[in-house]
Amino acid sequence: MVKHIVIYTLREDCDKQAAIQEIAQALEPLVGVVPGLQWLEVCPTYQGDADYALYSEFDSAEALEAYQVHPDHVAAKAVVHKYVASRMAADYEY
Repeated sequence: MVKHIVIYTLREDCDKQAAIQEIAQALEPLVGVVPGLQWLEVCPTYQGDADYALYSEFDSAEALEAYQVHPDHVAAKAVVHKYVASRMAADYEY
């Protein structure tokens, strides 16, 4: 299993609560659509410099790679990119 974690900071000029909700609505339904994606959640953070975190689990590193270019994920990323100022990602096998 591969765990994929991304920490995001949103642009200051957006409604962060609404943006996080829109991002979650774009990404969370990908479970069951993208092969190998077992779990995905988007949650606001409550401490630190980030605004929200994405946590997801994949069957394998290959499944994560396929997710990155899956057409439904590419479409969802367009929503994410409207709001994101910065991001930091980490992947690891468990």
